[in-house]
Amino acid sequence: MIRLSKILFLFIVLSSLCFACTRDFEEINTDPIQLEKINPGSLLNPTIYELASFNTSRSDAFTFHLMQVALSFPSVSGGIHRYDVNENAGNSTWSTYYRWIANIKEMQQAADAAADPNYQAIALTLNAWTYSLLTDCFGDVPMTEASRGEEQIFRPAFDTQQQIYTKLLEDLETANSLFTPAKTMIYGTDILYANSVPNWQRFCNSLHLRLLLRISKRAEMNAYSKMAEIINNPTKYPVFTKNEEAAILKITGVTPNVSPWGRAIDFTTGKAMSEFFVDNLNKFKDPRLPKLATQARTADGKTNIGYRGIPSGYTNDSQFNFLPSNVNVALVNAPMISVIMSYAEVEFIKAELAQQGKITADARSHYEKGVKASIEQWGAVVPADYFSNPDAAYDGTLERIMLQKYYALYFNDYQQWFEYRRTGLPKLPKSAGLMNNGVMPVRFRYPFNVQASNPVNYELAVQSMGGDNINTKVWWEK
Repeated sequence: MIRLSKILFLFIVLSSLCFACTRDFEEINTDPIQLEKINPGSLLNPTIYELASFNTSRSDAFTFHLMQVALSFPSVSGGIHRYDVNENAGNSTWSTYYRWIANIKEMQQAADAAADPNYQAIALTLNAWTYSLLTDCFGDVPMTEASRGEEQIFRPAFDTQQQIYTKLLEDLETANSLFTPAKTMIYGTDILYANSVPNWQRFCNSLHLRLLLRISKRAEMNAYSKMAEIINNPTKYPVFTKNEEAAILKITGVTPNVSPWGRAIDFTTGKAMSEFFVDNLNKFKDPRLPKLATQARTADGKTNIGYRGIPSGYTNDSQFNFLPSNVNVALVNAPMISVIMSYAEVEFIKAELAQQGKITADARSHYEKGVKASIEQWGAVVPADYFSNPDAAYDGTLERIMLQKYYALYFNDYQQWFEYRRTGLPKLPKSAGLMNNGVMPVRFRYPFNVQASNPVNYELAVQSMGGDNINTKVWWEK
Protein backbone atom coordinates (compact mmCIF):
# COMPACT_ATOMS: atom_id res chain seq x y z
CA MET A 1 0.00 0.00 0.00
CA ILE A 2 1.36 3.41 -0.92
CA ARG A 3 2.24 5.87 1.78
CA LEU A 4 -0.59 8.37 2.16
CA SER A 5 0.07 12.11 2.24
CA LYS A 6 -0.50 14.23 5.30
CA ILE A 7 -3.53 15.81 3.73
CA LEU A 8 -5.17 12.40 3.51
CA PHE A 9 -4.79 11.86 7.25
CA LEU A 10 -6.03 15.40 7.91
CA PHE A 11 -9.19 14.61 5.96
CA ILE A 12 -9.70 11.40 7.89
CA VAL A 13 -9.15 13.02 11.27
CA LEU A 14 -11.54 15.87 10.56
CA SER A 15 -14.13 13.98 8.52
CA SER A 16 -16.26 13.27 11.56
CA LEU A 17 -16.26 16.99 12.41
CA CYS A 18 -16.82 18.38 8.91
CA PHE A 19 -19.16 15.80 7.44
CA ALA A 20 -22.01 13.68 8.83
CA CYS A 21 -20.65 10.14 9.15
CA THR A 22 -22.27 6.84 9.89
CA ARG A 23 -21.48 5.01 13.12
CA ASP A 24 -19.57 2.29 11.22
CA PHE A 25 -17.36 4.89 9.52
CA GLU A 26 -16.52 6.51 12.85
CA GLU A 27 -15.56 3.17 14.32
CA ILE A 28 -13.27 2.39 11.39
CA ASN A 29 -11.60 5.79 11.70
CA THR A 30 -11.34 6.11 15.48
CA ASP A 31 -7.55 6.33 15.33
CA PRO A 32 -6.49 7.07 11.74
CA ILE A 33 -2.79 7.06 12.57
CA GLN A 34 -3.12 3.38 13.45
CA LEU A 35 -5.17 2.43 10.38
CA GLU A 36 -4.59 -1.21 9.49
CA LYS A 37 -6.94 -1.26 6.53
CA ILE A 38 -7.96 1.50 4.13
CA ASN A 39 -11.62 1.67 3.17
CA PRO A 40 -12.76 3.31 -0.08
CA GLY A 41 -14.43 6.19 1.74
CA SER A 42 -11.25 7.28 3.50
CA LEU A 43 -9.59 7.90 0.12
CA LEU A 44 -12.54 9.55 -1.61
CA ASN A 45 -12.70 13.03 -0.08
CA PRO A 46 -8.96 13.81 -0.25
CA THR A 47 -8.93 12.72 -3.90
CA ILE A 48 -11.91 14.89 -4.84
CA TYR A 49 -10.60 17.93 -2.97
CA GLU A 50 -6.98 17.74 -4.08
CA LEU A 51 -7.76 17.17 -7.77
CA ALA A 52 -10.54 19.76 -7.91
CA SER A 53 -8.53 22.44 -6.13
CA PHE A 54 -5.42 21.74 -8.22
CA ASN A 55 -7.46 21.97 -11.42
CA THR A 56 -9.00 25.26 -10.31
CA SER A 57 -5.57 26.73 -9.65
CA ARG A 58 -4.27 25.50 -13.03
CA SER A 59 -7.23 27.05 -14.78
CA ASP A 60 -6.05 30.39 -13.42
CA ALA A 61 -2.32 29.81 -13.90
CA PHE A 62 -2.45 28.34 -17.41
CA THR A 63 -5.83 28.18 -19.17
CA PHE A 64 -6.79 31.79 -18.41
CA HIS A 65 -3.62 33.05 -20.07
CA LEU A 66 -3.58 30.78 -23.11
CA MET A 67 -7.31 31.11 -23.80
CA GLN A 68 -7.53 34.90 -23.37
CA VAL A 69 -9.54 34.99 -20.17
CA ALA A 70 -7.01 36.87 -18.08
CA LEU A 71 -3.32 37.53 -18.59
CA SER A 72 -0.22 38.83 -16.91
CA PHE A 73 -0.13 42.60 -16.49
CA PRO A 74 2.31 44.22 -16.52
CA SER A 75 4.24 41.85 -18.76
CA VAL A 76 7.20 43.13 -20.71
CA SER A 77 7.93 39.94 -22.64
CA GLY A 78 7.18 36.25 -22.82
CA GLY A 79 4.40 34.68 -20.82
CA ILE A 80 1.80 32.03 -21.61
CA HIS A 81 -0.56 34.62 -23.12
CA ARG A 82 2.13 35.09 -25.79
CA TYR A 83 2.27 31.32 -26.40
CA ASP A 84 5.56 31.12 -24.53
CA VAL A 85 5.05 27.69 -22.92
CA ASN A 86 8.31 26.40 -21.48
CA GLU A 87 9.46 22.81 -21.03
CA ASN A 88 8.48 22.75 -17.34
CA ALA A 89 4.91 24.00 -17.83
CA GLY A 90 3.35 20.57 -17.36
CA ASN A 91 5.49 19.26 -14.50
CA SER A 92 2.98 19.85 -11.70
CA THR A 93 0.16 18.47 -13.85
CA TRP A 94 2.04 15.21 -14.45
CA SER A 95 3.13 14.72 -10.83
CA THR A 96 -0.20 15.73 -9.28
CA TYR A 97 -2.33 13.54 -11.50
CA TYR A 98 -0.12 10.50 -11.07
CA ARG A 99 -0.01 10.95 -7.31
CA TRP A 100 -3.80 10.91 -7.08
CA ILE A 101 -4.18 8.22 -9.74
CA ALA A 102 -2.22 6.00 -7.34
CA ASN A 103 -4.71 6.82 -4.57
CA ILE A 104 -7.65 6.16 -6.89
CA LYS A 105 -6.14 2.78 -7.68
CA GLU A 106 -5.93 2.02 -3.97
CA MET A 107 -9.51 3.21 -3.53
CA GLN A 108 -10.62 0.85 -6.28
CA GLN A 109 -8.77 -2.05 -4.67
CA ALA A 110 -10.47 -1.28 -1.35
CA ALA A 111 -13.85 -1.09 -3.09
CA ASP A 112 -13.19 -4.43 -4.79
CA ALA A 113 -12.20 -5.99 -1.47
CA ALA A 114 -15.42 -4.67 0.09
CA ALA A 115 -17.41 -5.83 -2.97
CA ASP A 116 -19.13 -2.43 -2.93
CA PRO A 117 -20.44 -1.60 -6.43
CA ASN A 118 -20.98 2.11 -5.81
CA TYR A 119 -17.43 2.75 -4.66
CA GLN A 120 -16.15 0.57 -7.50
CA ALA A 121 -18.11 2.73 -9.95
CA ILE A 122 -16.94 5.97 -8.35
CA ALA A 123 -13.31 4.85 -8.52
CA LEU A 124 -13.68 4.03 -12.22
CA THR A 125 -15.29 7.43 -12.82
CA LEU A 126 -12.59 9.36 -10.96
CA ASN A 127 -9.88 7.39 -12.76
CA ALA A 128 -11.42 8.17 -16.16
CA TRP A 129 -11.73 11.85 -15.25
CA THR A 130 -8.10 12.12 -14.14
CA TYR A 131 -6.56 10.08 -16.95
CA SER A 132 -8.56 11.99 -19.56
CA LEU A 133 -7.08 15.26 -18.28
CA LEU A 134 -3.59 13.76 -18.20
CA THR A 135 -3.65 12.31 -21.70
CA ASP A 136 -5.28 15.43 -23.18
CA CYS A 137 -2.42 17.49 -21.72
CA PHE A 138 0.42 15.22 -22.88
CA GLY A 139 -0.83 12.65 -25.41
CA ASP A 140 0.56 9.14 -24.87
CA VAL A 141 1.20 8.44 -21.17
CA PRO A 142 1.79 5.37 -18.96
CA MET A 143 -1.47 3.77 -17.85
CA THR A 144 -1.40 -0.05 -17.96
CA GLU A 145 1.93 -0.20 -16.11
CA ALA A 146 1.54 3.01 -14.08
CA SER A 147 1.38 2.97 -10.26
CA ARG A 148 2.79 -0.55 -10.10
CA GLY A 149 5.93 0.03 -8.09
CA GLU A 150 4.95 -2.75 -5.70
CA GLU A 151 5.36 -5.08 -8.69
CA GLN A 152 8.83 -3.65 -9.34
CA ILE A 153 7.61 -1.78 -12.44
CA PHE A 154 9.52 1.47 -12.13
CA ARG A 155 9.86 2.32 -15.83
CA PRO A 156 6.31 1.95 -17.16
CA ALA A 157 5.57 1.67 -20.85
CA PHE A 158 3.48 4.43 -22.42
CA ASP A 159 0.01 3.61 -23.71
CA THR A 160 -1.14 5.33 -26.89
CA GLN A 161 -3.91 7.85 -26.49
CA GLN A 162 -6.23 5.62 -28.51
CA GLN A 163 -5.58 2.75 -26.09
CA ILE A 164 -6.16 5.05 -23.14
CA TYR A 165 -9.45 6.42 -24.45
CA THR A 166 -10.67 2.96 -25.40
CA LYS A 167 -10.07 1.77 -21.83
CA LEU A 168 -11.59 4.86 -20.20
CA LEU A 169 -14.75 4.59 -22.26
CA GLU A 170 -15.07 0.91 -21.39
CA ASP A 171 -14.59 1.76 -17.72
CA LEU A 172 -17.30 4.42 -17.79
CA GLU A 173 -19.68 1.93 -19.38
CA THR A 174 -18.84 -0.55 -16.63
CA ALA A 175 -19.21 2.11 -13.95
CA ASN A 176 -22.69 3.03 -15.18
CA SER A 177 -23.75 -0.62 -14.89
CA LEU A 178 -22.35 -0.88 -11.35
CA PHE A 179 -24.10 2.08 -9.74
CA THR A 180 -26.75 0.78 -7.33
CA PRO A 181 -28.89 3.64 -5.96
CA ALA A 182 -30.69 1.28 -3.58
CA LYS A 183 -27.40 0.53 -1.80
CA THR A 184 -26.23 3.12 0.75
CA MET A 185 -22.69 4.47 0.65
CA ILE A 186 -21.52 3.54 4.14
CA TYR A 187 -17.95 4.83 4.36
CA GLY A 188 -18.54 8.41 5.44
CA THR A 189 -20.13 11.29 3.54
CA ASP A 190 -18.44 12.44 0.35
CA ILE A 191 -17.84 16.14 -0.11
CA LEU A 192 -19.04 16.29 -3.72
CA TYR A 193 -22.47 14.65 -3.65
CA ALA A 194 -23.13 13.81 0.01
CA ASN A 195 -23.54 10.14 -0.96
CA SER A 196 -26.11 10.71 -3.71
CA VAL A 197 -25.56 7.65 -5.89
CA PRO A 198 -27.88 8.98 -8.65
CA ASN A 199 -25.77 12.13 -8.96
CA TRP A 200 -22.54 10.14 -9.09
CA GLN A 201 -24.08 8.12 -11.92
CA ARG A 202 -25.08 11.32 -13.73
CA PHE A 203 -21.50 12.55 -13.44
CA CYS A 204 -20.23 9.25 -14.86
CA ASN A 205 -22.46 9.45 -17.95
CA SER A 206 -21.96 13.18 -18.46
CA LEU A 207 -18.20 12.58 -18.40
CA HIS A 208 -18.77 9.76 -20.89
CA LEU A 209 -20.37 12.30 -23.26
CA ARG A 210 -17.45 14.71 -22.80
CA LEU A 211 -14.87 12.07 -23.69
CA LEU A 212 -16.84 10.78 -26.66
CA LEU A 213 -17.17 14.29 -28.07
CA ARG A 214 -13.45 14.86 -27.53
CA ILE A 215 -12.56 11.94 -29.82
CA SER A 216 -15.42 12.41 -32.29
CA LYS A 217 -13.06 13.20 -35.20
CA ARG A 218 -11.78 9.63 -34.99
CA ALA A 219 -14.34 7.76 -37.08
CA GLU A 220 -13.01 4.39 -35.91
CA MET A 221 -14.28 5.12 -32.39
CA ASN A 222 -17.93 5.42 -33.47
CA ALA A 223 -18.37 8.22 -30.93
CA TYR A 224 -21.47 9.86 -32.40
CA SER A 225 -23.46 6.64 -32.32
CA LYS A 226 -22.61 6.08 -28.65
CA MET A 227 -23.42 9.68 -27.73
CA ALA A 228 -26.81 9.34 -29.38
CA GLU A 229 -27.41 6.10 -27.47
CA ILE A 230 -26.64 7.82 -24.16
CA ILE A 231 -28.75 10.89 -24.89
CA ASN A 232 -31.70 8.88 -26.21
CA ASN A 233 -31.83 6.55 -23.21
CA PRO A 234 -31.84 8.70 -20.05
CA THR A 235 -33.23 5.85 -17.98
CA LYS A 236 -30.18 3.67 -18.61
CA TYR A 237 -27.74 6.58 -18.97
CA PRO A 238 -28.88 9.49 -16.75
CA VAL A 239 -26.88 12.70 -17.25
CA PHE A 240 -26.99 16.15 -15.66
CA THR A 241 -30.36 17.88 -16.10
CA LYS A 242 -29.86 20.85 -13.75
CA ASN A 243 -27.11 22.74 -11.94
CA GLU A 244 -27.82 20.99 -8.66
CA GLU A 245 -26.69 17.68 -10.21
CA ALA A 246 -23.45 19.00 -11.68
CA ALA A 247 -20.01 17.94 -10.47
CA ILE A 248 -19.18 21.20 -8.72
CA LEU A 249 -17.31 21.04 -5.43
CA LYS A 250 -18.50 23.50 -2.83
CA ILE A 251 -15.42 24.71 -0.99
CA THR A 252 -16.62 25.72 2.46
CA GLY A 253 -13.51 27.32 3.89
CA VAL A 254 -13.66 24.93 6.84
CA THR A 255 -10.36 23.04 7.14
CA PRO A 256 -9.41 20.96 5.23
CA ASN A 257 -11.90 22.07 2.56
CA VAL A 258 -10.26 25.44 1.98
CA SER A 259 -9.63 27.75 -0.99
CA PRO A 260 -6.63 26.84 -3.16
CA TRP A 261 -5.50 30.42 -2.59
CA GLY A 262 -4.02 30.85 0.87
CA ARG A 263 -4.18 34.61 0.22
CA ALA A 264 -7.03 35.62 -2.06
CA ILE A 265 -5.12 38.73 -3.13
CA ASP A 266 -2.67 36.47 -5.00
CA PHE A 267 -5.48 35.67 -7.42
CA THR A 268 -5.61 39.27 -8.63
CA THR A 269 -1.98 40.39 -8.35
CA GLY A 270 -0.20 41.09 -11.64
CA LYS A 271 -3.20 40.29 -13.79
CA ALA A 272 -5.76 41.89 -16.12
CA MET A 273 -8.81 40.62 -17.95
CA SER A 274 -8.48 39.93 -21.64
CA GLU A 275 -10.12 42.23 -24.13
CA PHE A 276 -11.66 39.26 -25.95
CA PHE A 277 -13.24 37.84 -22.80
CA VAL A 278 -14.68 41.15 -21.61
CA ASP A 279 -15.79 42.52 -24.99
CA ASN A 280 -18.00 39.55 -25.79
CA LEU A 281 -19.70 39.71 -22.40
CA ASN A 282 -20.28 43.41 -22.97
CA LYS A 283 -21.89 42.62 -26.32
CA PHE A 284 -24.08 39.97 -24.71
CA LYS A 285 -25.07 42.47 -21.97
CA ASP A 286 -24.20 39.50 -19.80
CA PRO A 287 -25.00 39.43 -16.07
CA ARG A 288 -21.94 37.21 -15.45
CA LEU A 289 -19.62 40.13 -16.07
CA PRO A 290 -19.75 41.75 -12.59
CA LYS A 291 -19.55 38.27 -11.04
CA LEU A 292 -16.34 37.45 -12.90
CA ALA A 293 -14.54 40.78 -13.28
CA THR A 294 -13.96 44.19 -11.77
CA GLN A 295 -14.47 47.46 -13.60
CA ALA A 296 -11.59 49.18 -15.34
CA ARG A 297 -10.44 52.54 -13.95
CA THR A 298 -8.82 55.70 -15.17
CA ALA A 299 -5.02 55.76 -15.09
CA ASP A 300 -5.04 57.48 -11.70
CA GLY A 301 -7.24 54.71 -10.32
CA LYS A 302 -9.95 57.10 -9.15
CA THR A 303 -12.83 56.56 -11.56
CA ASN A 304 -14.55 53.42 -12.83
CA ILE A 305 -14.93 53.38 -16.62
CA GLY A 306 -16.85 50.15 -17.17
CA TYR A 307 -15.51 46.75 -18.11
CA ARG A 308 -12.45 46.92 -20.36
CA GLY A 309 -9.74 44.36 -20.96
CA ILE A 310 -6.45 44.38 -22.84
CA PRO A 311 -5.40 42.28 -25.85
CA SER A 312 -3.59 39.01 -25.31
CA GLY A 313 0.01 39.07 -26.52
CA TYR A 314 0.16 42.86 -26.32
CA THR A 315 3.48 44.42 -27.33
CA ASN A 316 4.14 46.75 -24.39
CA ASP A 317 2.58 47.92 -21.11
CA SER A 318 2.74 51.62 -21.92
CA GLN A 319 0.16 51.39 -24.72
CA PHE A 320 -2.70 51.46 -22.20
CA ASN A 321 -3.93 54.75 -20.70
CA PHE A 322 -6.24 53.06 -18.19
CA LEU A 323 -6.16 50.35 -15.53
CA PRO A 324 -7.88 47.33 -17.08
CA SER A 325 -10.54 45.15 -15.50
CA ASN A 326 -9.24 42.39 -13.25
CA VAL A 327 -10.57 39.05 -12.06
CA ASN A 328 -13.03 39.26 -9.18
CA VAL A 329 -11.34 38.23 -5.93
CA ALA A 330 -14.68 37.01 -4.57
CA LEU A 331 -14.34 33.94 -6.82
CA VAL A 332 -11.57 32.49 -4.65
CA ASN A 333 -12.79 33.55 -1.23
CA ALA A 334 -14.47 30.61 0.50
CA PRO A 335 -17.25 29.72 0.35
CA MET A 336 -16.50 29.25 -3.36
CA ILE A 337 -16.94 26.62 -6.03
CA SER A 338 -14.52 24.41 -7.92
CA VAL A 339 -15.94 23.22 -11.24
CA ILE A 340 -15.29 19.59 -12.16
CA MET A 341 -18.01 19.30 -14.83
CA SER A 342 -21.00 21.56 -15.25
CA TYR A 343 -24.57 20.92 -16.34
CA ALA A 344 -24.10 23.69 -18.92
CA GLU A 345 -21.42 21.62 -20.65
CA VAL A 346 -23.88 18.75 -21.15
CA GLU A 347 -26.40 21.11 -22.77
CA PHE A 348 -23.74 22.49 -25.11
CA ILE A 349 -22.73 18.95 -26.08
CA LYS A 350 -26.37 18.28 -26.99
CA ALA A 351 -26.60 21.61 -28.85
CA GLU A 352 -23.55 20.74 -30.95
CA LEU A 353 -24.82 17.27 -31.78
CA ALA A 354 -28.22 18.67 -32.74
CA GLN A 355 -26.65 21.45 -34.83
CA GLN A 356 -24.66 18.84 -36.75
CA GLY A 357 -27.65 16.55 -37.17
CA LYS A 358 -26.15 13.77 -35.05
CA ILE A 359 -29.22 13.63 -32.79
CA THR A 360 -32.82 14.62 -33.37
CA ALA A 361 -33.24 17.59 -31.06
CA ASP A 362 -33.67 21.37 -31.04
CA ALA A 363 -30.19 22.91 -31.05
CA ARG A 364 -31.56 26.33 -30.08
CA SER A 365 -33.27 24.93 -26.98
CA HIS A 366 -30.13 23.16 -25.78
CA TYR A 367 -28.02 26.24 -26.55
CA GLU A 368 -30.30 28.46 -24.48
CA LYS A 369 -30.43 25.94 -21.63
CA GLY A 370 -26.63 25.85 -21.62
CA VAL A 371 -26.30 29.64 -21.49
CA LYS A 372 -28.94 29.90 -18.78
CA ALA A 373 -27.28 27.16 -16.69
CA SER A 374 -23.90 28.87 -16.93
CA ILE A 375 -25.26 32.27 -15.92
CA GLU A 376 -27.12 30.81 -12.95
CA GLN A 377 -24.13 28.69 -11.92
CA TRP A 378 -22.29 31.92 -11.13
CA GLY A 379 -25.19 33.35 -9.15
CA ALA A 380 -26.57 35.70 -11.79
CA VAL A 381 -30.07 35.98 -13.25
CA VAL A 382 -30.79 35.65 -16.97
CA PRO A 383 -32.42 38.88 -18.25
CA ALA A 384 -35.79 38.32 -19.90
CA ASP A 385 -34.52 39.82 -23.17
CA TYR A 386 -31.10 38.13 -23.16
CA PHE A 387 -31.74 36.03 -26.27
CA SER A 388 -33.38 38.93 -28.09
CA ASN A 389 -29.90 40.39 -28.40
CA PRO A 390 -28.51 39.33 -31.83
CA ASP A 391 -25.04 38.97 -30.30
CA ALA A 392 -26.31 36.44 -27.75
CA ALA A 393 -29.05 34.68 -29.71
CA TYR A 394 -28.53 31.29 -31.31
CA ASP A 395 -27.76 31.81 -35.00
CA GLY A 396 -27.58 28.20 -36.19
CA THR A 397 -23.78 28.01 -36.26
CA LEU A 398 -21.24 25.94 -34.37
CA GLU A 399 -19.27 29.16 -33.85
CA ARG A 400 -22.05 30.62 -31.71
CA ILE A 401 -22.40 27.43 -29.67
CA MET A 402 -18.68 27.22 -29.03
CA LEU A 403 -18.40 30.88 -28.09
CA GLN A 404 -20.95 30.45 -25.32
CA LYS A 405 -19.46 27.07 -24.37
CA TYR A 406 -16.14 28.89 -23.89
CA TYR A 407 -17.81 30.97 -21.18
CA ALA A 408 -19.53 27.93 -19.72
CA LEU A 409 -16.10 26.28 -19.34
CA TYR A 410 -14.74 29.25 -17.40
CA PHE A 411 -12.60 28.16 -14.43
CA ASN A 412 -12.95 24.50 -15.47
CA ASP A 413 -9.39 23.09 -15.48
CA TYR A 414 -8.05 22.87 -19.08
CA GLN A 415 -11.41 22.41 -20.82
CA GLN A 416 -11.40 25.68 -22.81
CA TRP A 417 -7.99 24.76 -24.20
CA PHE A 418 -9.01 21.20 -25.04
CA GLU A 419 -12.15 22.33 -26.84
CA TYR A 420 -10.26 24.99 -28.79
CA ARG A 421 -7.84 22.31 -29.93
CA ARG A 422 -10.77 20.10 -30.99
CA THR A 423 -12.70 22.76 -32.91
CA GLY A 424 -10.50 25.84 -33.43
CA LEU A 425 -13.26 27.80 -31.70
CA PRO A 426 -13.92 30.39 -30.46
CA LYS A 427 -11.95 32.45 -32.94
CA LEU A 428 -9.35 34.09 -30.73
CA PRO A 429 -7.71 37.29 -32.02
CA LYS A 430 -4.00 37.08 -32.81
CA SER A 431 -1.61 39.92 -32.03
CA ALA A 432 1.88 40.85 -33.11
CA GLY A 433 3.35 39.89 -29.73
CA LEU A 434 2.56 36.18 -30.04
CA MET A 435 5.42 33.69 -30.07
CA ASN A 436 5.49 30.13 -31.49
CA ASN A 437 4.77 31.64 -34.93
CA GLY A 438 1.34 32.62 -33.63
CA VAL A 439 0.30 28.95 -33.36
CA MET A 440 -1.69 27.82 -30.32
CA PRO A 441 0.36 25.26 -28.32
CA VAL A 442 -1.44 21.92 -28.18
CA ARG A 443 0.31 19.96 -25.44
CA PHE A 444 2.82 20.00 -22.60
CA ARG A 445 6.26 18.51 -23.04
CA TYR A 446 7.03 15.46 -20.94
CA PRO A 447 8.76 16.38 -17.67
CA PHE A 448 12.55 16.12 -17.68
CA ASN A 449 12.56 13.57 -14.86
CA VAL A 450 10.46 11.25 -17.06
CA GLN A 451 13.00 11.61 -19.85
CA ALA A 452 15.85 10.91 -17.42
CA SER A 453 14.33 8.05 -15.40
CA ASN A 454 12.45 6.24 -18.17
CA PRO A 455 14.47 7.03 -21.32
CA VAL A 456 13.66 3.93 -23.40
CA ASN A 457 9.91 4.20 -23.03
CA TYR A 458 10.09 7.98 -23.35
CA GLU A 459 11.83 7.67 -26.72
CA LEU A 460 9.31 5.10 -27.92
CA ALA A 461 6.47 7.43 -26.96
CA VAL A 462 8.10 10.39 -28.70
CA GLN A 463 8.53 8.36 -31.89
CA SER A 464 4.91 7.24 -31.72
CA MET A 465 3.63 10.76 -31.08
CA GLY A 466 5.81 12.40 -33.74
CA GLY A 467 7.87 14.56 -31.39
CA ASP A 468 7.96 15.97 -27.87
CA ASN A 469 7.13 19.61 -28.36
CA ILE A 470 4.23 21.96 -27.76
CA ASN A 471 3.06 21.71 -31.39
CA THR A 472 2.77 17.92 -31.61
CA LYS A 473 -0.93 17.19 -32.01
CA VAL A 474 -2.41 14.38 -29.95
CA TRP A 475 -4.30 11.50 -31.54
CA TRP A 476 -7.82 12.95 -31.33
CA GLU A 477 -6.73 16.23 -32.96
CA LYS A 478 -5.46 14.62 -36.15
